[in-house]
Order: sequence, then structure tokens, then C-alpha cells
Amino acid sequence: MLEFRLLGPVEALVGGRSVPLGGLKPQVLLAALVLERGRVVPANRVVELLWGEEPPVSARSLVQTYVSKLRKAFADLGAPDVIVSRSKGYLVRLDDARVDADELAVLLGKARQQSQAHGHERAARLLGEAVALSRGPALSGLRDTLLGGEARRLDELVVSGQEERFAAELGLGRFDHLAELTTAVARQPMNERLRGQLMVTLYRLGRQADALACYREGRDVLVDELGVEPGAELGTIHSAILRGTLELVPADVVPVARTALATAPAQLPATLADFTGRARELGELAAALCEERPAVQIVAGQGGCGKSALSVRAAHEAARSFPDGQLYAELRGTSDLPATAGEVLGRFLTALGMDPGQLPESAQERQELYRTLLAGRRVLVVLDDAASEEQVRPLLPGAAGCGVLISSRDRLAGLAGALFTELDLVTPGEAYDMLARIAGEARLAQDVDSAHRIVDACGRLPLALRIAGARLASRRQLPLRVLADRLTDERRRLNELSAGDLAVRSSIALSYRALDERARTALGRMGHLGLPGFSTWVVGWLLGTSEADAEKVLDVLVDAQLATLSGADAAGVLNYRLHDLVRLYARERAEADEPAELTASIARVLDGWIALLSRTAVNSHPAESTWRPAAGHREPDGVTAMAERLSDDLDAWLLGEDPAFAVAVERAAATGLHRHVCDFVSAHTAIEQVTNCYDLRDRIIAVAMTSAQHVGDPGLAADVLAELARLRFSQDRFAESRQLFGEALARYRDLHDVRGQAASLTGMGLACREPGHLAEAVHFLSQAATLSQALDDQVGIGHVLRIRGSVHLELGAYDESRADLEQSLAAYRRAGSRRGVALSLRSTGLYHRARGDYEASLAACADAATIFAELGDDLMHSYAVRAHAKAQMRMGRNAEALPRLEAALATVRAKDDRWGQAITLRVLGQLHLAEGRLDLAQSYLDAAMSIWDAMETPLWRARTEYDLALLHRSRGDAEAADAAFTHARSVFRARGAREYAEHAELP
Repeated sequence: MLEFRLLGPVEALVGGRSVPLGGLKPQVLLAALVLERGRVVPANRVVELLWGEEPPVSARSLVQTYVSKLRKAFADLGAPDVIVSRSKGYLVRLDDARVDADELAVLLGKARQQSQAHGHERAARLLGEAVALSRGPALSGLRDTLLGGEARRLDELVVSGQEERFAAELGLGRFDHLAELTTAVARQPMNERLRGQLMVTLYRLGRQADALACYREGRDVLVDELGVEPGAELGTIHSAILRGTLELVPADVVPVARTALATAPAQLPATLADFTGRARELGELAAALCEERPAVQIVAGQGGCGKSALSVRAAHEAARSFPDGQLYAELRGTSDLPATAGEVLGRFLTALGMDPGQLPESAQERQELYRTLLAGRRVLVVLDDAASEEQVRPLLPGAAGCGVLISSRDRLAGLAGALFTELDLVTPGEAYDMLARIAGEARLAQDVDSAHRIVDACGRLPLALRIAGARLASRRQLPLRVLADRLTDERRRLNELSAGDLAVRSSIALSYRALDERARTALGRMGHLGLPGFSTWVVGWLLGTSEADAEKVLDVLVDAQLATLSGADAAGVLNYRLHDLVRLYARERAEADEPAELTASIARVLDGWIALLSRTAVNSHPAESTWRPAAGHREPDGVTAMAERLSDDLDAWLLGEDPAFAVAVERAAATGLHRHVCDFVSAHTAIEQVTNCYDLRDRIIAVAMTSAQHVGDPGLAADVLAELARLRFSQDRFAESRQLFGEALARYRDLHDVRGQAASLTGMGLACREPGHLAEAVHFLSQAATLSQALDDQVGIGHVLRIRGSVHLELGAYDESRADLEQSLAAYRRAGSRRGVALSLRSTGLYHRARGDYEASLAACADAATIFAELGDDLMHSYAVRAHAKAQMRMGRNAEALPRLEAALATVRAKDDRWGQAITLRVLGQLHLAEGRLDLAQSYLDAAMSIWDAMETPLWRARTEYDLALLHRSRGDAEAADAAFTHARSVFRARGAREYAEHAELP
């Protein structure tokens, strides 16, 4: 559990253990990131916070150092990746972390709700919990930095909680808070509300003289420090005590005595009766508005996310803090006729008591009069659906005590000093609760599965949920399953999400119409392509423009709340996403507005990916023969630089892009781009991957199989068939893989494609080796070796000879094995394939271990592990580590081997590699058997046996069964030992494995 504490000295805890944060500047850095609640803090802002206006030349480097040290401190306690770097700054990943400042705001908000709904009892309990979170002045030690304002804001929240708690306690007739209240007044002698509450408490405890003395002390402080007399509130209480009439003063509030406006407006719309969720945002907004000098609050988010509902609810929550009234205006920012400043100011002035006939004509004069009337007042101004900063600025009061709450689809970043609440989608739980509140909880309980399908189809967008709920509420006989089925159909979804004057399509259209033509085009093409995420590269290809221009267009879409920045990929390229309902609307517009251009835009995206993958393949040195990179496609500008950016972490980039690849290939095939599909799969296969995205690869290859038939190219069809065979091998479906490789081989022979034949024969040899068909494997691999040598294909030679060398090792043909492995290593070195070299070194390590030369085995496996680590291939690194650890076991160094084997097992499980899991489980079973931990050994060996059975690999099952025979012998169960040994040895004999000669009888 990750916890951050800001209400006192800055602390971070992981699982209850304190994280060493270092000095002042790292603490400021961490506090600033936490205060942003998961949002990116730009690097220049971090520098400003740490050094002000005169940072040192090395400021950026120092920030990186502080970040690195903080990351290490968190990682050492088991919490890696807490601080994340982004292209423009840093953020803290809060996820489920506890932040005491956030909890404080939530508790204050809940307490105010309870106070209104249920009276003081529950409110007092919640306020007590809120105040208890404080451990002293907020951000202690950082108050002299640029976070001082934040520290004061948090302190004000705590003080507000104290004031409201004491008021609630007084309202309940309780006075046991006297000591705590006395301490609070001593700390804040000029807080007139706390002093008034203390005077009331003392008086009601029968201590009239002390109450009057408390007033005199307060008056002296105010006169000495500020030169002012106590306010009317304290004067009222003082007079009531002197007259003995304090019982007439309400106990739960301190009277507010100020000159009221001629009219106190109360313009807030009614809050939604079924308002659901947003507890954190609501609490924070209400608390922020209730501060003595509240900042302008902006609630931003996409259309339909509930900005207006939240703003109105928060305004109602805070209304009691604005006794001079509340003003509300609908600014129509997304309409064709936004409200003007003069129009809104006219309505506000009238609401404030001005005679409509005496209103100034000019907007400037109205603005001046408006600010004059609000001077010294506490009025809350709510501006809904703002279009821009220019529309809003004339409506901002000049009075520091007034609150302003603005909702907008635009972030209004130009309003200096404003604080932002960025509304995302509601959580799945909140979405279900919202639907239940509108349609009826009992009704949803009758078909929970369909209810969840409706929530998913609505994309957790409040407007869509409200419409779906209204449709259900107005059609009591409509089964949830029917509506869920209708919403599942993407072509009908927007039509279904319409009820009365509410419609998702209309809401999105308001934002769409405000875009310029280029942004509309980009959004339409993004919606038509339908990817789960869009990099700036892809959007550039869709538009036929540069990455920089694409980023500018995407910024427009983000500002319009039609796209969301979702981070950066492994190459540092920014990624964006569209909400599903926005995507559907955008697709409608694209198909209506520019149908002729859509196929060409998809072709450009495939061209870009093909060129990028082909360029990357040319620059890499794989460990086995691959397809030839596709030729004849347009190569977009900048592909060379793009490929260089991928070189450091290609596998991570591929893993992130695979979902997009699958969707794009399916859309390309649907639009008739069959040659593009086949060439993309060719280019994709030319990249050696270490990820196991089997489902996505299955989707891509299935589309390519159909596209190859449309193209009518027998070579392409054979290539796709061979790729499907490779996939089935990766999925441990060896019999199916061997059959498919055989079919591909026949096609390559008809085409006289020698390279394809060699690759297919190698695949058949591999598919025979794993289940233990060793003689057949040598037969196919020898043919493949002959063809690869004829082609002078050094990678192919290295690959096939390494595989054949491993099969010869299984057969006990040690001389042949060594010769093959030596030639494989030499071929890989000539080809410049570091991964191939590492694979051959690992196999060589297995050979040395089988021959009893353990030192040579350790050296070869260690070298292999080093190369795999440098390549970032975690899976094969775990294979090399396991081989190294097993050599250590043979040398009696079990204690060294055990933790390394357990780490290797964790890796193969994370990669969902069944073969790696089974073989590592077996080795762990052997180790525990050697150490005499028989029950533990059996659990590992039985787990390995289950996997071997599932994969239908009888030779490896027999090897594990031999280990179980030794286990039974150790337990004295001779009958079970003999049965297991006899069956294992029969398999060794049938497969020609070397164990048949090595294990004539049980030792």
C-alpha cells in the first residue's frame, strides 16, 4: 500500500515503511508531483519550484538526479515506477495510493452532505476523522518554498474542518472539545470564528467570566496586530453574553453580520436528484470554494462527462459560504450563438438589484458596475459551458472573497491562477450505480450481465448512461438484453443513445462543429480507422503530413475534449485515444464527408508501418531466416529517423502497437487493401519478436490468409501459411505446426522457392524436436542445412545447425552435436547476429554440461545471459540463467542455484511461456530432491508433468517421470519407482534419447 502524507511533514510510506526522501528539494519535487494528482508537471515548472527565477545552469540535470534517487528509494521498498517520466515532465502514479490531503477533501465534502441531509451527528464524526489527518502545519519544512501557497490552502482546509466540527459539536450540545478548541485559538488568535466558538463553549459550561476574558484577549490581538476592532460576529456573541441572552444565538453557527446586498440572488439550477459518483471531485471543489479567498475553479472535460451536473452540485454544497448570493449563467459556449459578456452582465446586475432601465449600455461600464457591487461581498458565480477565456474574463468579480466556478469543454489555460478539475469518465462502479439510480436497482438486478453490457457500450460516459437509463425507465417492458444487443451494434449505437432532448450524437456534434477543417478531417479519419490508440506518427500518415503538424492538430482535438493524451510509447512518441462514442460519431462524419479519401488514408498508414518495420528489419540481425521485407511501397518522410528511435526498445514498441496493428489490418482488408495486408504481415514477421501476443497475431494472420487468396499470389499464400505454422509452434501446438509447415513446404517446392523450403524444413525439424521425434527432426533439419548452405544464408545456417546440434545432443551423438554447434556459432558471428550468438552459446553450455565440463558450461551460459540482458530479451535471459543454475547444481552449488531458478520461473510465468515453466519446474524439483525436501520436490515435478501432458511432449514427460522414480526410491516405494522408471525408459528407447543408454537401471 502506497501512502503520501502532506498534512504535516512530507512523508511517503510503502507498506507502512517510511521512504527516505532526502533533503528539501527532493521533498518539494515529490510534494509538487503528488499535489498534481497524477497529472504531468512540466520540467520547467519543476525547475521553477525548486530554484525560483534564478535556477542554476545544471538545474535539469539536478532534477533528473533527484528523480532518480526518489525512484530508487521507492523501488528499494518494493514500489518501482512511482515517478514516471514523460516527454514534457514528470508525474506520480497514484493509482490506489492514499493521499491524506485528498482524504481530507473527501471527508469534508461528505460531512457537509451529511450535515444537510442528516444533521450534526454523522457530520461531527466525519469532521473528526478529517481533522485527525493533520499532523501539524501542512508541508512542514516546505512553507518557505514556492509551495507555500499550497501549504496555506491545505491549512485552510484543516481549519475549515476544525471550525465546522466545533460548530457541529455545539449544535449537538457537546462541550468536551474545550481543550482542543482552546489550543486551536491559541494557535490562531486572529481567527474570529474559532474564538466565537470558544466563547460560546465557555459560557455554556458556566464560565461567563472566562468567555468575556476570551473576547478581551481577541480584541487586544486584533487591535495590536491589525489595528481593527473585532467583527460583528464576535460583537454579537459578546453582547449576548453580557445580556445573558446567548441561548437565542444558534449554537451550530457563528452569526454573520455584514451589510447585505439589496437583493441576495439565488440563481443556481436544481441539482440532479440522481446525481451519482464524483465524490472526490465534489469534495475537493466544495472545499476549495469555501476557502476565505477562493481561486477560480475550472471543471473541464469532454461533452457529456457531467461537468455541469458536478458544478451545480458543488455550488449547492458551497452555497452556505456565500451569504450574499449565487449567480448562474449558461454561456452557450458550444452553440452557434455564445452568450456575450454584456448580455450576461446585464442579467447579473438585474439579479443584484439594479433597475433594468438604469443598466449601462456598454459592456465595459456594466463590468465596472458589476465589480463595484461585488466589492467586499461573498458571492458565488457559476459560469456553465464557457467557450473561451475571452468570454469569461469580463465576468470575473474583482472581490477576493467571491467564488467562481466555470465548466467548459476547453481547459481555459489562459486564466492565470485558476485551478483545474479534469473530469474523466466515471469508474465502472459509478457507471453501474448511475444506471441503477435512473432505471431502478431492482430492475438491473434481474439481468446484471446485460446491465454491465449497457454500461460498457456507453463507455462510462455519464450522458450516455443517463440516456440509456431514461430509455429503460420510460419503457418498463423493454428487456435489458434487448437494449444491450442494440447498443452492441456499433452502427445503431448512437441512434439508440437518444431520449427526449438528450442525445450523445448532438453533444459530440457541438464540439465537432467548432473544429477547423483540418481537425475535422483528422478526427474523421481516426474514427474510420478505429484504432484503440493513435500515435502522432499514425495521424501524420492519415493526413499525409509531418509528425509535428499532426501533433498540432491533435492538440486542437485534445483542447476540444474530443481526444485524450494517453502518454508516450517506448519510442517517446505521444499517443492519443478517442472515446468509443466519439469514434463512432467521427466515423459517421468521415464516411459522409469524404468517402473517396478514406481508403487512401488507410493505405498511407500501412505504407508507414511497412516502411518502418522493413527499415528496422534491415538494420537488425535476426537469429533465424525471416520473410523478405516488402518492396514497392511508398516510404514516408522521416522513416529512417523513426527506425532509429525504435532501436533501443523495439520489443516494447511492438508490444504496445500490436492491438493497433490488428485493428488496422482488419480495416484495411475490409476496404480491399489486400496487397497491403499481406505486405504488412511480411514486414511484421521480418522483425524478430520476444513478445507472446498470440491472440493478436492470430487475428492478423487470419486476415492475411483471406487477403492472400484475394491477391492471388501463390508465394504470398505460402508465406502466410508458414507464418501460421510458426505461430502454432510458439503456442506449443506442435502437431498442427508440423502439418502446416509441411503444406507450406509443398507450395514452396511448386514455386521452386529454395529459401522458403529451407525455412519450412527447419520449422518441421523444430516441431518434431519438441515432442521428441528426434530421428525425424534430424531428417528434416539436414535437408534444411543443405539448402541454407546452398543459399549461403549465414543466419539460416546458424539457425538450422544450432537446432540440429541440440537434437544430436538429445540423441547422445556428442561429436555431431559439437560440430553443429561450432559451425552455428561461426555462422552467426559472420552474419553479425548477437542474438544468434547468444542462442548458440546457451546450446553450447548445454553440451558442456552433458559432457561433465561444468566450468565450460557456466562460462558459455553466462556469456549468453549477458547478451540476452543487453538485448532486453527477458525470456531467453531466463533460459540462459536456468541453464547456468543447473550446471551449478551439478557442481553441488544448490544454494546459489535456487534463487536464480525461482527468478527464472517468475519470468517465464510472466511471459506465459508454458515450455519454460515446465522445464524450470522440473529443475527446481531436481534441486529439492537432491536436498532431501521430498514433498516440495514432488509438488514441482507434478506441476511439470501436468504441463508436459497438456503440450503432448512425451520425451520431456518421461524425463520428469525418471526424476519421480528417483523420488519414489528415496521414499522407499520400490514398486512406484520401478513402474515410473520402466515407463520412462520405454519412451527413451522409442525416441532414441540418450537417456536410454545412460540409465540402464535406477541408481
